[in-house]
Amino acid sequence: MLNNNDNSMKRRLGYLTFAIILDAAANALMISSNMGSAVWMASGVNISSLIHVPYGTTLFVYAVLVTITNQILLGKFDGHIFISNLLFALPFSYLVGFFTYLYGPLELPQLNVILRIILDILGLIGVSVGTSIYQRCNLIQHPNDELAYLLRFKYLHGSAGWGQLLSYTPPIVIMIICFVITGNIQSVGLGTILAVFIQGVIIGWSDKIVVPSLKHHLRFNE
Repeated sequence: MLNNNDNSMKRRLGYLTFAIILDAAANALMISSNMGSAVWMASGVNISSLIHVPYGTTLFVYAVLVTITNQILLGKFDGHIFISNLLFALPFSYLVGFFTYLYGPLELPQLNVILRIILDILGLIGVSVGTSIYQRCNLIQHPNDELAYLLRFKYLHGSAGWGQLLSYTPPIVIMIICFVITGNIQSVGLGTILAVFIQGVIIGWSDKIVVPSLKHHLRFNE
């Protein structure tokens, strides 16, 4: 049984660290399973391939643009959110690459399709749980998740499903543009489709059943 100090700063920092590692490892698992990456990650893969820029660098530049979008949605400049988004994005972008490298010797793409689907779904669950935890810590989070968080609580009355779904509009549009230009689409598969429609739902469930005593700490007016 968890005690009542789950919302103390020390415990929030501990949960945050765990959630960042979980999220990066789970995203890398989805990439390595080759059955469909999370939506933003898949979009980053396609942009990286199109413009021939390293994947980690592409993700970081992507994150900067989303950070600016978040400030527009807030309707005012929030220095804490702006800086924390960038502080999260830089190491996280390369942490995903690190875990992808670690999974390399396992040769996950060579497994049979059933096992790869299972790994991909486990990755999606891991991404969703990690996102749920660090959104509730709300000390620092990735700008992509900040976007969904802002949409969820500022515009969509707390709906995790609709917030996540609406936040996927930019990366989906970008993947379509990449496909039109190259005639090819990468890292899109079952996991990507599931992420579009149920990742927000899993996040909402995780809020209730994974460390339920850890509450949201909103920094803006809903």
